[in-house]
Amino acid sequence: MSLRQSTHDPRMQAAILLVPALAIYAVFALYPMLNVVILSFQKWNGLDANRQFVGMANYSAIFTRDPVFWVAFRNTVIWTLMSLIFPPLVGLLLALSLNQKIFGRNGLRAIFYLPVIIAPIAVATMWKWMYDPFFGLFAQLLTSWGMQGWIKDWLGNKDIALYSVFVAYLWQTVGFSMVLFLAGLQNVSQTLVEAARIDGAGRWAVFKHVTLPALRPTITIVLVLSVISSLKAFDIVYGLTGGGPAQSTQMLALWAFTQAMQIFDFGRGAAISVVLLLITMAVVIPYLRWTQRHEEVES
Repeated sequence: MSLRQSTHDPRMQAAILLVPALAIYAVFALYPMLNVVILSFQKWNGLDANRQFVGMANYSAIFTRDPVFWVAFRNTVIWTLMSLIFPPLVGLLLALSLNQKIFGRNGLRAIFYLPVIIAPIAVATMWKWMYDPFFGLFAQLLTSWGMQGWIKDWLGNKDIALYSVFVAYLWQTVGFSMVLFLAGLQNVSQTLVEAARIDGAGRWAVFKHVTLPALRPTITIVLVLSVISSLKAFDIVYGLTGGGPAQSTQMLALWAFTQAMQIFDFGRGAAISVVLLLITMAVVIPYLRWTQRHEEVES
């Protein structure tokens, strides 16, 4: 086959067009990921020219001699479970509401999506002020309503700090789920909806038997992205509490950063990052395979 003929082959053209993207992905994603895996088996303070190979010592240290790791692990699990429930659920409810023909629909969509494009550290700064028990927005509102007893140190109380931070995270991320569900609702067959209504189906029956099945691919995407986003939660936690009080809001991503950039133990930080990567793969890959098999059976 001549060079001219090969360039007219659609598969060859696709391969040629993919080369730049694959090269960029390899340099800026695969290589750093591989470097972190290698670093997790080494001891390095970030300054020395040489790295000392220590085998599984970093993993042994974080599993057996680092109590903060297990606190961060528990908090990450709680955070992930909440992220699988609340942002998708609230996003779906908003999408169903804003998919109706109501006044100001486009403006409301923009308002609910606006927090997504705000930098997480800016969101943290804003919510830190609102949570202030003396001068914050919530304290002022509760005082004006005569509910001073409800005022708490939302970020300073270790029993509620994690959930307080998650409320800010929910406020920022729910708009992304809403937009994905709005896009999915455009694929719902209006012919089937009208047919179901003619047959006497109510709103719940239409949603359960027509809308929800059509949204399954979107639900899969939303849940996978929610898991990935929750497992790497860092900015908003760092900005609001820094992992405190008493490590009650410590997360795996934040603890990896602390180990590497503040304690200068890059090996342990890399080991925590690898554990976080393995957890993400262990959750996402089986779910994607189960969803794919489920769709194949239905089709």
